[in-house]
Amino acid sequence: MNPSFQRRDVLRVAAAGAAVLCGAARAQGWPTKPVTMVVPFPAGGGTDAFARPISGQFSRLTNQSLIIDNRGGAGGTLGASVASKASADGYSLFMGAVHHAIAPSVYPKLDYDIEKDFVPLMLLANVPQVVVVNPRRVAATNIKELIVLAKANPGKLNYGSAGAGTSHHLAGELFKIQTGTFITHIPYRGAGPALADLIAGNVDLMFDGLGSSAQYIKSGRIKALMVAGAKRNPAFPDVPCAAEVGLPDYTVTTWYGLWAPKRTPADVQPQIVAEMQKVLAADDIKAIWAQNGSEIPTLTGPAYGSFVNAEIKRWAAVVKASGAKIE
Repeated sequence: MNPSFQRRDVLRVAAAGAAVLCGAARAQGWPTKPVTMVVPFPAGGGTDAFARPISGQFSRLTNQSLIIDNRGGAGGTLGASVASKASADGYSLFMGAVHHAIAPSVYPKLDYDIEKDFVPLMLLANVPQVVVVNPRRVAATNIKELIVLAKANPGKLNYGSAGAGTSHHLAGELFKIQTGTFITHIPYRGAGPALADLIAGNVDLMFDGLGSSAQYIKSGRIKALMVAGAKRNPAFPDVPCAAEVGLPDYTVTTWYGLWAPKRTPADVQPQIVAEMQKVLAADDIKAIWAQNGSEIPTLTGPAYGSFVNAEIKRWAAVVKASGAKIE
């Protein structure tokens, strides 16, 4: 056989083998090792109510761990700061929330920029807020009675929040503006500790995300008086919405989203989104989201980034109108 033909055959075989190996490498894709996701609030809050199921489902689908790193404090900004400085290799993620669209308006010296220091990946959950009270401390059985009680006792009722500058805080300030009431704000280091104190009877009420309150409403440990929006939530059909009780402009939604540190490789970003979309499409996740009163969102990439930008502007207007400040 002609030696030149033999050499060409060997080269063709080698090239074919290399193509197979490259294809296998591409097919393997992301993730090839455990992933860390910073959750900027303590365990037990609204963010955790969605992060933990995502972690479990992710591990089942990819055979890789999704490690939850709870970094609570400063209204979620401490964890965001930590995440902004994490390795940009595709294995460090950040699960933030609406609070991070509010923070730029109330924290003047943040050492990170949610729009410049992160890559927006996708929206993970979107739930309405709900006004909940401890029935042992607050005699009101509906929102109108709560307003009457608050007006008769200015400053005596108090509400807990996940921290100054969070959506819980701003939802309370917006409620006060629209109802002409004064209720004392008590900030915590996360929704989990605030909710624990509400259940224990150490605070009167909360403007909480439905995701973290849902199980305690169902068990009767706290009472839901109103969903903050224009329609009732399918998970709690007996709880009236704000529009029904004379507060048509009182709409507050707690959303949770996923970011990666800037400079995360461009080819890895869509792989992260694709895997997380598989997670959200799982029947177990759909059931949990429904129980928590959440929709399954579809916003990803630049569209999600535009949504965050619009939320920053929206909440800046609320902060200005309310005069909310960091305590």
